[in-house]
Amino acid sequence: MDELLSMHGVSRTFGSPPNEVRALDAVDLVVGAGEMVAIMGPSGSGKSTLLTIAGGLEAADAGRVALDGTDLGQLSPSALAEVRRRRIGLVFQQFNLLLGLTAAENVAAPLELDGVGGRLARRQAVELLDRVGLADRADAFPDDLSGGEQQRVAIARALTGDRVLLLADEPTGALDRASGRSVMDLLRAAGGGRRAVVVVTHDDEVAAGADRIVRLRDGRIDDRGAGTVARSDGRVDGGKAVARP
Repeated sequence: MDELLSMHGVSRTFGSPPNEVRALDAVDLVVGAGEMVAIMGPSGSGKSTLLTIAGGLEAADAGRVALDGTDLGQLSPSALAEVRRRRIGLVFQQFNLLLGLTAAENVAAPLELDGVGGRLARRQAVELLDRVGLADRADAFPDDLSGGEQQRVAIARALTGDRVLLLADEPTGALDRASGRSVMDLLRAAGGGRRAVVVVTHDDEVAAGADRIVRLRDGRIDDRGAGTVARSDGRVDGGKAVARP
């Protein structure tokens, strides 16, 4: 497997004794290029912490995190910021759109930060909005869009440039069932080739569309019961397979 994201021995602790909370405890996770992985587990199991560390938004206390062979822990703050901006796309449940910008302007913003001229950035933004079925809403402001439409704008924004890793934290949690299915279809379509997708979710239906399911409990990979990982090609990468519908 061509490793795109690798996390080895990753631990993260918050607070101090006696109120210390270990959010992640020596977690190992490898995601291959073109793969879609769902992260599941009860509230407080460390899912969101795993995602923020994978995206370089916070540092681990111990362990190694690498993106496409680059050790994120060895980068300077400015180099890490550049990797996040150019190589990693983030999609959150809250959408995180800038309310004063149109859909196209929200999508174009990362391109312009990378030095793309305004006219070209707009053209590329509209092309991305077209990919998520929203080209006709390019000039609408977030408050004029439905929740599902706002999430699709967020996905289009996350796909700008040459991003090879797409991280989504409960991307369907604020959506109705139909909108949630549409968003998951878009995330699946966004993967493939060199781009990998990692989705944190509590929804079994959402997770069922992934190539693998990784379950967390108390900050550790949970290999009990249904198992840790399943692959759409029938192979198992550690633990027991999780059957896909």
